[in-house]
Amino acid sequence: MSDLYDIAVVGAGPAGGNAAVVAAQSGAHVVMLDEQPAPGGQVWRGKSSSILSAPATPETTAGNALRTALSESAATHLADTRVWDIRRDGDRWSLQILRNSATEQLTCRSLVLATGAREYVQPIPGWTTPGVIGLAGATSLFKQTLSLPGKRTVVSGTGPLVFFVASEIRRLGGEVVAVVTPNSRAEWARATPSMIGQPKLLARGAFWMADLMLARVPILWEHAVTEVAGQDHVTGIKTTNLKRAGSGPNFDADSLCLGNGLIPQIEASHMLGVAIRNDPTLGGWVPIADPDGVTAVDGLYLCGDGCGIRGATAAALQGALAGARVARDLGLSAPTPSLRPWQRAERFGRAMTALSMPRADVQALTTQDTILCRCESLSRADISAEVSNGANSTNAVKSGQRAGMGPCGGKYCQTVIAALIAAQAGKSTSDVPPPTPRPPLRPVPLGQAAGDFDYDDLPIPKPAPL
Repeated sequence: MSDLYDIAVVGAGPAGGNAAVVAAQSGAHVVMLDEQPAPGGQVWRGKSSSILSAPATPETTAGNALRTALSESAATHLADTRVWDIRRDGDRWSLQILRNSATEQLTCRSLVLATGAREYVQPIPGWTTPGVIGLAGATSLFKQTLSLPGKRTVVSGTGPLVFFVASEIRRLGGEVVAVVTPNSRAEWARATPSMIGQPKLLARGAFWMADLMLARVPILWEHAVTEVAGQDHVTGIKTTNLKRAGSGPNFDADSLCLGNGLIPQIEASHMLGVAIRNDPTLGGWVPIADPDGVTAVDGLYLCGDGCGIRGATAAALQGALAGARVARDLGLSAPTPSLRPWQRAERFGRAMTALSMPRADVQALTTQDTILCRCESLSRADISAEVSNGANSTNAVKSGQRAGMGPCGGKYCQTVIAALIAAQAGKSTSDVPPPTPRPPLRPVPLGQAAGDFDYDDLPIPKPAPL
């Protein structure tokens, strides 16, 4: 792939998709790359072809509108494409991508990262048991295949996603045994003023709550799941009352949806030199960028949940802001959208993210035998011992125990490891930054990364004389 693009957009969710549409409307030569087969990202994911006749939801409606806008634009969309390395090459960006089972290189003048977020699950005993699925993972099942996680499901977690997942399970014909949330009614009441600016989203949340209450689904406020029973599948769920520090009800269930918020995917922007800061109300460590995506790195722009968890509405608006700004910076004619809609959505998103922040009382439920790093099968005791031996950073733990060197690249263990380091050292989590990111940014088969070559052509020096 030898074309030089004006703009490359990494990510095709609400932020990346809108950035690509707006930039292409300005006349820029735009390419958008994404791992999924169709645009929409996690939130606006399209349904599979076998269930396209299913009733539309607000998410699928918004996703369909984005997919239509992209198909009618001049932007080139590379689906099923994995970006695994990015480098600055003079005044251009060079992207190494994996596409059609082969590696290719793509170059562009300006780069927009819309890398989205990943889910955070606080490890508890039994969380790796088959039948346990993340809240965000459950939404993927619902949106793409209308599948259910099980027949009898306990839904547990923080923030609004726990009520959305529970309501969707009921809508699709499943049974919700209970909703278990560490949040209190008072926390939700304090967040309400920030929701007024998004009445449609507020109304949807009220509908989810009403649906569960009318169905007499138990909602355990200020509770958390402490243990998942079962060996090769989930058989039961144990809970605790966080307010009273005592045991809560136990439930017979064959599945558990569990989640503790979202974390921005900052690896690419961090690797490219964007400074980061810790802001729990935006999901933890976030790159520093202006509302229109501008960073201190020339030619690099950020938008969406990859620079702070603010929700799909804010992400879409920021994508449009970034697309217009990068086009203008390239000397093209593009509008200057108002910041006010994004600011309203941003306030709502921050309030929801604040409800989903990792909590000390839930972190305390991780026992010494609980697996923290699934890829390397490392328990809390393993990590704790490494920290006690002097590993006071995530880089040090990674070097000593290989935590973060498995297939997930540390995306599912580094947050809890940083919290453990902070707790043992008496620090704040803001004093324990994430490990240094390095390529590959995403897992890539070694054979495909190496490409085609002949071993006889390798420049291997002759052995030194003895």
